[in-house]
Parts: sequence; structure tokens; C-alpha cells
Amino acid sequence: MDVTFLHPWALALLPLALLPFLRTGRPVIVYSWLPMIPHDRCSTLAGALYRMLGAATIGLVVLGIAEMTRGETKVERLGQGAEIVLLLDRSRSMDQSFYTVTRVEDLRPTLASPTSESKISVARRLLSQFTSSRPDDLFGMVIFSTLPIEVLAFTQKQAVIQSAIAASAVGKGIGETDLGLGLERALSLFEGRPYTGSRIILLVSDGGAHLDVETRERLTHLFKQNRVSLYWIYIRSFRSPGLLADKEVDAQTADTVPEHFLHQFFVGVGMPYRAYEAENTEALQKAIDDVNRLERLPIQFTEVLPRRDLSQHCYGAALACALALLAMKVTEVRRWV
Repeated sequence: MDVTFLHPWALALLPLALLPFLRTGRPVIVYSWLPMIPHDRCSTLAGALYRMLGAATIGLVVLGIAEMTRGETKVERLGQGAEIVLLLDRSRSMDQSFYTVTRVEDLRPTLASPTSESKISVARRLLSQFTSSRPDDLFGMVIFSTLPIEVLAFTQKQAVIQSAIAASAVGKGIGETDLGLGLERALSLFEGRPYTGSRIILLVSDGGAHLDVETRERLTHLFKQNRVSLYWIYIRSFRSPGLLADKEVDAQTADTVPEHFLHQFFVGVGMPYRAYEAENTEALQKAIDDVNRLERLPIQFTEVLPRRDLSQHCYGAALACALALLAMKVTEVRRWV
């Protein structure tokens, strides 16, 4: 255990702990013949214990004054979950109202009505529920619009994770969106980490993006190199044709449905990939539940425990020693005065 002291100068007082072992002048017991007095082992042991408790009390108080602390430690843990990067779209369109879409048998939207929540609010609420239901996962978080921002490095601490998700709704989104940079930043969180379990990027976005050839090649390499799976929860906008997974799109409409071509690119990368079209809160919840159900494999990770203040423990132990000294003093029996 790495032990440090915030006030090391106080350790100069440690020699005071030797004071109880110094013999002081005591009144001599006058007796005609001392060898007649039997040897009392219990009293001898009690006297030694008395001195040791006194020395321990002084030494512990000195360590408390020096503010003894335990340094940062690493603990290997084994859980059931995954390493998940939440990649959240913070473009301006995510601030728009979330529409509830009603469908009929031919799967065409027949009715769309805005809800009281924005898309980012719905996404934030469900991501909060998702992360809180997976205590063994390691979560990182990146938000993106024009440029990506790494909000959270991998951690298992729920208070930090929930605060990061809540902070994603602060302010207004930006009009431009660069999904390529966002994916690259999310993939960079896995670089240099040992592969100990499932790796996932959970993309939550309401639109696609045009990726140039260099970006597509770079993303393909990074996905395969880091062995990362991708889950895309596509929050469908009002009147959007969606991912159109089973339909052909001509070049004239390519600019209006970039999400379709982005979806086709993800399918062709060769990584584990799933896409969900969340048209309402129920569909979005179902997508979150599906991810929650599929990714529960054993995972090994190293947890870093922060520095811990041990001075309070020192004072507590010193108090216990002092109370023991008091108890011995109260129960002391003097046979001669």
C-alpha cells in the first residue's frame, strides 16, 4: 500500500512515543525481605501493556497530525457487461420536438404528432435508465456536432455517468454535423486498452452524414482494429423516409436521405452492427432494451481507487487506546500506599 503524508514535518514528533518506556522515580516499598514477595506475572504483563498502549496513543496522534493517506490503487475486477461509448448527436435538429408516429399495416406513417419533449430530452432520459441498469459496464461518452467533445472517459461510477448524460442537454445544438469525426473520437477511446470483453459504440442520432472515401477507409480500419460493435439508434424525424434498408435510392435523392447510405456503409464494414429506427418513445425504449439484453458477456477491468485519507482512522485508533488506558487506570489496585 502506497502511504504518503500531507504534513511530513509532524513525523519529527514520533520520538515522543518513547516517553511511556522511560522509567521515572517511584517511592520504594519498604519491606523486611523482598525475596519473600511472589513474582506477579499478570502485573508485569499489565505494566508492559500499559506502556505499549501509551506509546501507540502518542504515535497514532502524530500520524493523524501528519495526515497519513493511502495512495491511488488499482484493483482487478470481473463483471458481466461491456465497454460502451455513448456517442450522442448534439446538432440543432436534436432540440426539435420528438414526434410520435402511428403506422398501419403497409408500414407507412399515417399520423405524426409532436410530444412535449425534445429528441435530446427523450434520448437523455432513456440513456440514463440504460446506464443505471448496467452497473458492471464501463461507460465513456462523446457528443458531436461540428466537432466531437469527449465528455467522459471510461468509468463505472454511476454518479459521474449520470452527470455526463445530464450535461449533454445544456445549451443549444449547432447546425452542422460531422459524424465521421464523432465516430473517430469514440473509437479512439478504445485505443491502447487491453481487450477484456465486448466493445460497443452506441450511436444516438436523428440523421446521417456524407462520409468521403478517406473517412470511410479510416473508420473501417479502426472498427476492425479495435474490434468494436456499433449500435445505431436512429431517432427518425418527421417526414423522414428513414434508413430504407430494403429499398434503392437513386442519385437524385441521395442528398435528402444520407442516413440510408450511411446505414449501407455500416452494413458493409463487416463489424457487428445493428440499427434501430425509433419513431416514438416506445420504439426507442425497445431499442435500448434490446441492446441491454444482447450485450451481457463477462468483462474484466481494472478499477482505479482514489487516494484515501487515513487520518480519521488514526485518531479513532488513538481514542480506542486512550480508553483502554483509562480502563486500566480505573481498575488498578494498589496494595501498598
